[in-house]
Amino acid sequence: MSIMVPSKTPALITPGRRALDSALHQLARAVQQLGLDDETHTMLATPRRSMAVAVPVRREDGRVQVVQGFRVQHNVSRGPAKGGLRYHPGTDLNEVTALAMGMTWKCALAGIPYGGAMGGVAVDPAGLTGRELERLTRRYAGEILPLAGPEKEVPVPDAGTDERTMSWIRDAYHLDGPDMGRLNRDHRDSGYWSRGESVMTLDDATARGARIAALSALGGSPRGLTVAVQGFGKVGAWVAHYLAEAGAEVVAVSDTSGAVHAPGGLDVAALRAWKAEAGSVSGCPGATALGRDALLELDVDILVLAALEGAITEADAPRVRARLIVEAANGPTTPEADEILAANGATVVPDILAGAGGVIVSHLEWVRDAQSGSWSGAEFDARLHDRMHEAYVEVRSLATAQGLTLREAAHAVAVGRVASEH
Repeated sequence: MSIMVPSKTPALITPGRRALDSALHQLARAVQQLGLDDETHTMLATPRRSMAVAVPVRREDGRVQVVQGFRVQHNVSRGPAKGGLRYHPGTDLNEVTALAMGMTWKCALAGIPYGGAMGGVAVDPAGLTGRELERLTRRYAGEILPLAGPEKEVPVPDAGTDERTMSWIRDAYHLDGPDMGRLNRDHRDSGYWSRGESVMTLDDATARGARIAALSALGGSPRGLTVAVQGFGKVGAWVAHYLAEAGAEVVAVSDTSGAVHAPGGLDVAALRAWKAEAGSVSGCPGATALGRDALLELDVDILVLAALEGAITEADAPRVRARLIVEAANGPTTPEADEILAANGATVVPDILAGAGGVIVSHLEWVRDAQSGSWSGAEFDARLHDRMHEAYVEVRSLATAQGLTLREAAHAVAVGRVASEH
């Protein structure tokens, strides 16, 4: 099936296929808005490089389990491919392609000279020991070597992976096998990977960017406004922290275990400590249990979406009461839901804008290293704020001038920049 043709066969519409259909829909809207020709549309819809690999994993009991791995470089016209690596049992090539495409637009919108990439392994990391995860990661790195490595990609963690995973990836490129030995000799201290100390984690940077996007959309302080956060995980917990720090009342959060609610406001610091110890938000003192779907229906001012793709569908959208929705996750709102939310007067700050903090800080770290400079955390924060706010103002101005939603305007800006490079 051509990537240009959205899936219509129910048996083929997997979550990954739905994510790809959504990404293709957003691209098609932008192409129409910009008046691009069919050839350019086809080029922008088709990944530059895609790879599916078999990854054997030796288990502790001696068994060998083979799992599927994927890597996609969607577009490299503006620079090396930037993209995450996720470990999730539902990951497939369609999902990875959709996420790589979204990263292309995210980098372009933020004015970052990177293209978009993504990788994934169809495995549940919770079911593997630390040694099994390391063996899997190193083997995956070896299998995707023709696409990856310094000068080609900028790898970052995503769902199910972390900085430890990235360290195994870097070690594998430097140390494993003859080709990787060559990379070690040629590129150990070159390329696009940051070599200096990180001033903040990727999750922290993404959350800071989402906070800036939310405040830009509000036009001021969130003091006294109520917030619900779907996905109180690596990014969502930080977003809740920063919005509460700015004066908002976080009244509900959810994770994979369920949701909790406190109309008078949750103690975000205590909740984060509780989850770190208990492993979930469920049972947190001072809060009542709430269905995860019910969180979307709360009468709050701001709804932060920080879980996985497809969190709000056309079935959910009519029940959403928040006036401002901030997408800190990739693709959490389907196109059908978008239309309903817009018709109901809700403002959605799209993922390629609200989620750009991580890629911006990653690039700033590379710039710092290239200049052999030393920037304080405050300097990083100021530069991040400027980039995020400028991107928001540009998107808002286009949306207002042409009667577009923020998502339509954001994609028009990003797709236009990538198309101009071809």
